[in-house]
Amino acid sequence: MSPQHTRDTDPEELNLTSAETTNNQVGSIPPPPPAEITYSGEYSVNPLGQASFGKLSAQIPTVLGRIIRMAWRIDRRAVVWLLACPVLTGIAAAVLLAATARAMRPLLSGGTVTDRLHQALPALVVVGIAAGLARTAGVVATYAERRITPRLTTETDTALVEAVCRVEACAHAVDGFSDRQEAAEMGVIRTQVMVTDAQRFLSALIRMVTASAAISVLNPLLLPLLLLAVLPAGVGAVLTARVDYAIHYANIADRNVRGMMRWWSTTPKYGDEVRANSMTDYLVFWYRSLSQRCDARTLAAAPRTLRIGLLSSLAAGMFLLATWGALAWLAVTGRIALALAATAVVAVQTTLAALSQVITNGAALFHTSLYLTDMQTFLDDATARAPKRGPLQVSGPVDEIRLDEVVYQYPGKDKPAIAGVSLTLRRGNILAIVGANGSGKSTLTRLITGIYLADKGRVIWNGMDLADVDPATVWQKTGLVPQLFAQWPLRVRENITLGQPRTHHDEPVWEAVDAVGMREAIDDLPTGLDTLLAREIFGGAELSGGQWQRIACSRALYRQPALLILDEPTSQMDPRGEHQIFERIKAIAADRITIVVTHRLENTKLADHIVVLEEGRITEQGRYDDLVHAGGTFAELLALSSDR
Repeated sequence: MSPQHTRDTDPEELNLTSAETTNNQVGSIPPPPPAEITYSGEYSVNPLGQASFGKLSAQIPTVLGRIIRMAWRIDRRAVVWLLACPVLTGIAAAVLLAATARAMRPLLSGGTVTDRLHQALPALVVVGIAAGLARTAGVVATYAERRITPRLTTETDTALVEAVCRVEACAHAVDGFSDRQEAAEMGVIRTQVMVTDAQRFLSALIRMVTASAAISVLNPLLLPLLLLAVLPAGVGAVLTARVDYAIHYANIADRNVRGMMRWWSTTPKYGDEVRANSMTDYLVFWYRSLSQRCDARTLAAAPRTLRIGLLSSLAAGMFLLATWGALAWLAVTGRIALALAATAVVAVQTTLAALSQVITNGAALFHTSLYLTDMQTFLDDATARAPKRGPLQVSGPVDEIRLDEVVYQYPGKDKPAIAGVSLTLRRGNILAIVGANGSGKSTLTRLITGIYLADKGRVIWNGMDLADVDPATVWQKTGLVPQLFAQWPLRVRENITLGQPRTHHDEPVWEAVDAVGMREAIDDLPTGLDTLLAREIFGGAELSGGQWQRIACSRALYRQPALLILDEPTSQMDPRGEHQIFERIKAIAADRITIVVTHRLENTKLADHIVVLEEGRITEQGRYDDLVHAGGTFAELLALSSDR
């Protein structure tokens, strides 16, 4: 499966002559609309599109069981209350109907009003107690919902975040993974209402059973009529939910892209680029266009939902009219006594209300089940993609890392990013990796650290193949400064320790700060190490690009790793800062394996060994002085950098 982007712009609009282009003012050509995103393969078809109505409805017991199991893990006592309250409500409904029938006999019989009220009083008291019990059960159920729902939402949301963080890194390169994550997000949102829907459904179901039993005792003819009166509404609700889900499914990709673009457009970090390059108008146009595309799908489905609603309401109204007609006929012909007829009215209203709530909340559960299924499917897929390699553990110093004919190819690509690389790294040595953009440098470092597993060949740490090693034990010994490093909205201290402090005092933190020359800059911040590095938040502060890069380097140095990898670690630093970083790298190199990826070839002088990558292969390797005079790619790149 691969996304295909198409553009709706008419080619004739862009077929302008040079003269016409010269005469046109800037901005006169209308901007192209957002690309259409279509899929082929697994995610091209709505999974519910071919499912039968019966199969869809059968999901309700499954989703009920899932909700109860999830809630049980959160708060068992609250779940017991939630299950007990519907039972109490049902009992109260049955007692209320029985007491109502008992009260109706004296109230509709002969005698004075005082005598009739006196005879009906015990039953009326029972009616009051039953109604009070039902209301109390409702209040307790609401309290139990409030105990479960926030924690359940947090649990599912955290589970989703954890699943994404724990998958193999290569999963993010699989087409559709991000869109499936977006679909799962909707499942998290629906958890806020699913406990309420489930509780109301169970409560209405029990009330319906008890009221239906009373109706059956009065006259069995009324029950099927009542069921027919509410069944069309249920069918309509389920069909409408199915249409809503189809719209949601069609909008997943556009909504996902729109969400990403919203963040990039509105975050202050990129505000200078947006403003200075006059991008505001286009970004607003783009965002509005994509939103209108999503809205168009919703509006296109509106007539269908209208037809479903009208037909279901018409059918329900006809059957409801038949129900009341049958009840009137039974009372007029004397087949039901007047007192029982009055009770039957109450029973019919109770049953009808319960049936309606069963249908409404059942449809809501069905609707929720669609999104929960998406969420659970994604979580199951993410679990399957989590690292499951082997029980071996890396312990002690890492003396040697060896790559043996390693091959790695990204999903959907025609050729490998790394094609048969063999390399040996030893403790105390510094390796420099150089090459043009796209030559495979960063991919190679991902293979060395076990972030990616080789498709062919082996990456061996201390004699152990990474395919057989617990990756957590590898990453505990790794310090990485990637090209694109995170600027975490955390305090300075946590930005350096990454939440993994080694001591209860800040001495190791300051050592890492001094190693990258950031002490003076941090001292100038409002609260030093406690300063929040997020200008958008009240009390927060911002760093320059070079200062952020120094913080990223300090993270890796703080970890005191056995393997230190720096991918373009000084690209945003001034010469003084760059010199300080590389001096520090040389000073600590004896205790670890160090890898430096850089385009600044002068910086490779500190390396014990240099490899040149081209199209995923090592084409040259050796020391700096050897490669300078070898007349190969390294010498060519060095000469080009000197000519700038």
